[in-house]
Amino acid sequence: MRIVKILPIILISVCLIKSGFAQTETNKSGTTASQFLKINVGPRAIGMGGAFTSVADDINAMYWNPAGLSRMYSREAYFNHVDWIMDVNLDYAAFAMDLTGLGTLGAFVNVMSMGEMEVRTLQQPEGTGELFNAGAFTLGLSFARNLTEEFSIGINAKYISEYIWNETANGFAIDIGTLYTIPFLNKFSIGASISNFGSKMRMEGRDIIQTTIVGSGEGNIINTDLQLDKFELPLIFRFGISVDAIQEAEHRLTIAADAIHPNDNTESINTGLEYTWNEIVFIRGGYKSLFEADGEQGLTFGVGLNYRILESVKIKIDYAYQDFGRLQNVQYFSLGLRF
Repeated sequence: MRIVKILPIILISVCLIKSGFAQTETNKSGTTASQFLKINVGPRAIGMGGAFTSVADDINAMYWNPAGLSRMYSREAYFNHVDWIMDVNLDYAAFAMDLTGLGTLGAFVNVMSMGEMEVRTLQQPEGTGELFNAGAFTLGLSFARNLTEEFSIGINAKYISEYIWNETANGFAIDIGTLYTIPFLNKFSIGASISNFGSKMRMEGRDIIQTTIVGSGEGNIINTDLQLDKFELPLIFRFGISVDAIQEAEHRLTIAADAIHPNDNTESINTGLEYTWNEIVFIRGGYKSLFEADGEQGLTFGVGLNYRILESVKIKIDYAYQDFGRLQNVQYFSLGLRF
């Protein structure tokens, strides 16, 4: 069977990826800004364990590998909601369209939010009566193009902002991706992307200004604007391979693996697969963050339905479940409309 011939290729490639990335095991968790950028987007990709860099061929490619956006030959609107850990919410919306002969253009917004919290101080640990909130958002534009029938490139340009109470931090970043498909090997694909390459971020705002009274009596009031440290963005390099182990008229089975190299954690590997019947019903499974030091992420699974409601309109519904160890689990939902 073809799958028996292809599986050794996948296993050997995963071993090579692991050995090539295992240069350092330094864990730098918590040393970068805008951690919300690492909250994954898209139940389809997450259901496959995050092994999506070389699979990306829909609107979710804007997050995982912008080059894959060039494989989307239509228009699509998309919304993704995540009930993240500790009452944190993430909402992602995107739109992309194929510009015949030029490439594919897209735009997206990613918003992290949470409920209001009480202001507590050393003097008033039960609360001052004031409330504050925190959150972050990203606005981005994407463009991807097929340079040949097999090779594609893509880029995102995005504005990033974080806030907590009266302080904000702003920055800019780009994502760059490439995707290459070898057609004579059962659609064997190789993808690579770099995410969040950009400026450092620093919190600034009125609450950082300290007021000091110098001298006797009324004294002199001196305002001091504290300079907080700047922090890099969470730079992520992804390299992925995938193959359609089964590719028949009604059935398709895609097997994929990604190597992940972040600048604030140890290297890891994501693995996953996707089975589809008639490109209508999808079943997915995977394992995320293999070999990550002290990682809590693990098994994933998901399902999807692509249903044509009109001749030229297709609705896409996807769900994914991700195990988070001691942090229990996270569930993802998305709704897409392709037309």
